Amino acid sequence: MVEFQDADLRQSRFHNVHLGGTQFRHVDLSEAEFRGARMQAVVMRGVEVVDVDIEGEIRGLTVNGVEVSEFVEAELDRRQPDRKLMRPTDADGFRRAWEALQALWDGTVERARSRPPEQLHASVGGEWSFIETLRHLIFVSDCWVLRAVLGDPAPWHALSLPWDEMPQAPGVPRDRAVRPSLDEVLAVRADRRARVRAVIWEQTDESLDRTLEPVEGPGWPEPYAFPLRECLQVVINEEYMHRLFAERDLAALPEQAVGG
Repeated sequence: MVEFQDADLRQSRFHNVHLGGTQFRHVDLSEAEFRGARMQAVVMRGVEVVDVDIEGEIRGLTVNGVEVSEFVEAELDRRQPDRKLMRPTDADGFRRAWEALQALWDGTVERARSRPPEQLHASVGGEWSFIETLRHLIFVSDCWVLRAVLGDPAPWHALSLPWDEMPQAPGVPRDRAVRPSLDEVLAVRADRRARVRAVIWEQTDESLDRTLEPVEGPGWPEPYAFPLRECLQVVINEEYMHRLFAERDLAALPEQAVGG
């Protein structure tokens, strides 16, 4: 075990580091930032949690003896009426979820079009820009539908953008420097949306539970016999959550109309 005692580690950066089983005692984590972090079976005692913003998949969270996850889920459902649609249980439910998502995204894209093009490449708080968000959703479709469901071992478009912490994989693009226009990205998105829709629309309640053949070769997801339902649910979740992030960040950008 490596031990740090009476050490000043402020402004340190931990990237792709395993800290499982690490003990933090009498430490100051003020202004710390956690991204892409897994915190399963974490125990915190005698902590001061003030002005903390947590965003992610939260299950089984107990605060001062109260399990709060269900309260959080119920409040999110109240605030976002479309959210319940994103937990489909049958084939018709997946179709309703996809139609709702497309309508929501169409509205978000129209709002983005009212902004100067350079703003769509702007990051808010270190998050992906609007263009990068759309590129990531191309990657999601490539991975979970074209690869996992349709069996193409290397389906990635050149504009696909994996999440930042994904390990390097031969043939998987991850060019953060390229700056395509909104229309260029939307053209690829239109193709991927149509292909995802075609897969969803051909499903039955029975076929959703079909186990897929593992797809060999480098990339994501790794070879595994996924239930088809699980792959489509990943796409639904990613599309829904990233639209919320995009709306949040568009609202945070300065109001400046095209040509202003």
